[in-house]
Amino acid sequence: MEVGMIQVTADEDFEKLWQMVSDNSWKLEYQHEEINVWSKHSNSTDLKIVKVKTTFPDVDMWLLFDLLMDGEYRPVWDTCMVASYTIGYINPNNDVGYYAMSCPPPIQNRDFVLQRSWLATPKKISILNHSVTHKDLPPKKYFIRGVSHITGYVIEPLPGKSKGLTLAYVSATDPRGAIPTWAVNKGTQYFAPKMMKTLHKACRGYLEWKQLHSPGFKPWLYPEQMDHPKLLVEQESAVNGNDEIPLNDKGTNGDSKEMVPF
Repeated sequence: MEVGMIQVTADEDFEKLWQMVSDNSWKLEYQHEEINVWSKHSNSTDLKIVKVKTTFPDVDMWLLFDLLMDGEYRPVWDTCMVASYTIGYINPNNDVGYYAMSCPPPIQNRDFVLQRSWLATPKKISILNHSVTHKDLPPKKYFIRGVSHITGYVIEPLPGKSKGLTLAYVSATDPRGAIPTWAVNKGTQYFAPKMMKTLHKACRGYLEWKQLHSPGFKPWLYPEQMDHPKLLVEQESAVNGNDEIPLNDKGTNGDSKEMVPF
């Protein structure tokens, strides 16, 4: 998995995510009830990454998977979202999409072009994304194009329980631009645990919502339902392989040297 490149995600990419989840060499930043937040510096850069773990004892793991994959439901729970849509799919487990989010003043809004990959088994569900470039989605005015090096969810059933799950979230995301230290701290200390609480609350309303909104439509489970254009990896890689992730509105890679959760 390489930032900027559209390509089928390999088993090694999911294994990297699982290793990050299980690694204990993280600094604990926040702990309250069932939510734990850690941070650490990347081995290859001086950017900071974040990891969150929690449990939802009353939620089935397949329901959370549906919720995270269902773009139609996202506006219901994601209050930061400005826009989100799928561009096309590579194969039944990889697609490419656009996501734009609002940021609190004075921070400028961010947007991302992301390849999303998923792997679902009865024992573990993993969702992974990284930033790519696409000729039809150049940088937009009034947005700074962020970069997700790796962002992922790992969902597992609670051992010995008929219901309930553990959720791990890892994000190595460069927001780019001049984000002040207080905003980075807020992202680590406040946004991550708040997101977990928001997801848990959203789970409680999803089943009822889905019953009224195309209940059988789940292309992440039934690939024959995929109705977006198929992306040819060879062609997309030829176009994108020579492109760098676009610079921000100041024409630089920005002066923020830490990563905030996406």
